[in-house]
Amino acid sequence: MTAVLGGCGLSGGPADDVTLTLVAADYGDSAANSSRKYWDRLAEEYESAHDGVEVKVSVYSWNDVDRKVEQLVAAGQAPDMAQIGAYADYADRGLLYPADDLLSINTQADFANQFVTAGQVKDVQYGMPFAASTRLLFYNKTLFQQAGLTPPTTWDQLAADARALKGRGVKYPYALPLGPEEAQAETMQWLLSGGGDYTDSFGTYSLDSPQNVRTFTWLKDELVGKGLTGPVAPGSLNRADAFAAFADGDVGMLNGHPSLMRTAGKKGVKFGMVPMPGANGGSRTALGVADWMMAFKKNGHAEQIGDFLDFVYSEKNVLAFSREYDLLPVTTSASEAMSAAGQDAALKPFLTELPLAKLYPVGETSWAQVAAAVKRRMGQAVAPGGSPAAVLGRLQATASAAQRAR
Repeated sequence: MTAVLGGCGLSGGPADDVTLTLVAADYGDSAANSSRKYWDRLAEEYESAHDGVEVKVSVYSWNDVDRKVEQLVAAGQAPDMAQIGAYADYADRGLLYPADDLLSINTQADFANQFVTAGQVKDVQYGMPFAASTRLLFYNKTLFQQAGLTPPTTWDQLAADARALKGRGVKYPYALPLGPEEAQAETMQWLLSGGGDYTDSFGTYSLDSPQNVRTFTWLKDELVGKGLTGPVAPGSLNRADAFAAFADGDVGMLNGHPSLMRTAGKKGVKFGMVPMPGANGGSRTALGVADWMMAFKKNGHAEQIGDFLDFVYSEKNVLAFSREYDLLPVTTSASEAMSAAGQDAALKPFLTELPLAKLYPVGETSWAQVAAAVKRRMGQAVAPGGSPAAVLGRLQATASAAQRAR
């Protein structure tokens, strides 16, 4: 899907004109709310106030956008900017401008601290956060009320609730999407709730840590092995399908991000949201996810890119995008405005989780390779006959090799 946004009011001569190119991901779920419309409005507004600048935006689905940017870079046609899922590999290859070379001091200072840190490679920020979300445990209020249940705060309570829901014929007592679409998210949420993570406190991969092995052994034995995760094997269940099943009223519990509120609400599902249960109590750390803006040096438009991005990251525009797609702001000013606004009350539970949320190790250039391996293999850890320790051990070997190669 490509939107070519024509220039408005260009008064400089041809030598003075600048065309900025941006490749962006589509956050919409239909043509009616495609991100194309958001960028169309934004570019038109910017162009009307900046003679001599034209902004051309191409919008692609999440299935295609990362690959499209890779193809453009390989062909020597890197866009000025890309808004996609990962930045570190491009930064490591010296292809990106540091944020310091682009943004005003006020814009940089407005980014939430954990995103600044996550956007760094070797202590230099190249990735500029664009959109964020956290995860909460969604539960179907109707199914819970019918079974006389309360939302779980521990793993044992979650398993007990799942058993009760299964006894009442619920199709997916707990939906566990470890399929190739986004297994890395469900995996990390469970690792965090068990006191583990993808990396240790030194930033070294630790996928096969004792905590992680215990977490997936519990999942295999207490949920999957007892038939509490539904008719589709976790390794074959994708997030989109799990969300759709929840919206159809077929799921008792699952981890979800803010967009699920709209999806379920449209279908009339009454739902509640609570922090992810932990091994012995509520999990202290939620999964945080951010998507990234980056600027390529190829075309040498640092000054114009920086001015446009200062406009993109204004409080008004960050709020508009976050509200349109049920996402969380990446700037402090927009987060404070959202927290105080009645219209954003539904997002406040996610905003509350954001300051302490843990992000993927996106600053590691090896992360893309590790995430791909998790997507392919993690479902095997909970499959019949599978070994969590063996699968996590193989993933650790892959991660260690990828880190050494970089």
